[in-house]
Amino acid sequence: MTGRERIVDAHHHVWDLAVRDQEWITGEELAPLRRTFTLADLEPEARAAGVYATVLVQTVTVPEETPEFLALADGDDLVAGVVGWTDLTAPDVADTLAALRELPGGDRLVAIRHQVQEEPDPEWLLRPDVRRGLSAVAAAGLVYDLVVRPHQLAAAVGAADLLPQLTFVLDHAGKPPIATGSLRPWADDVTALAARPNTVCKLSGLVTEADPHSWTVDDLRPYAGTVLEAFGPDRLMFGSDWPVCRLAAGYADVVDAARSLIAGLSADERQAVLATTAERTYGL
Repeated sequence: MTGRERIVDAHHHVWDLAVRDQEWITGEELAPLRRTFTLADLEPEARAAGVYATVLVQTVTVPEETPEFLALADGDDLVAGVVGWTDLTAPDVADTLAALRELPGGDRLVAIRHQVQEEPDPEWLLRPDVRRGLSAVAAAGLVYDLVVRPHQLAAAVGAADLLPQLTFVLDHAGKPPIATGSLRPWADDVTALAARPNTVCKLSGLVTEADPHSWTVDDLRPYAGTVLEAFGPDRLMFGSDWPVCRLAAGYADVVDAARSLIAGLSADERQAVLATTAERTYGL
């Protein structure tokens, strides 16, 4: 492992509580996140870890956030891509996507995401209105980030089958139940998703799915190994999930954990996970 490897952080967030509340930050467990996190906070940590580019990912389902993120990316040379949000079920979704591309920083829009994990319908992704929106995402030349819980992976498989023209990126490896130590049925479902050629996976968010106070790299290894075997290095990308990762680990710790999890790969395979997959998938 060398310090010369390029690293893309393909998944992080920022938010400013003076601009809007982050309503999902509730309870004592998430209390450390109830403050503003800016690119200025992230940049020194990312640069120190060897990260040269990042992908900024949406946090809330409001239309104002995506233009704000595009403007941030337009004024910062660290953010190479933005995963934004728009209402996939809106009749004018195609026009909205086109309008976003015309904004300052619009060329940094690489993907769309929705908090599917919060939808009560486990088959939300298969609804006709959602599928129409996903088709518009594909037609716009964008990728779709999947943030789902394990019980929603089956619907993600169905969506990938129905929309072969759209690349689906699975955030946080589908949120495996690391804290419980159980692999199935998550492993079977994530392997089924990986069997679809239009799918990619993020090696991200694992430390907060483990016990945030006592996790070890060995706790993560069976889950990282599952997605590595299923997707292969060319369809796996690193993401820090900063600042959410701070509930369990510092930025450098997350990067070090990822390096440990892929240490057995060849140099080209490591480079794929650390940068090349993200560069290719998102067109960075």
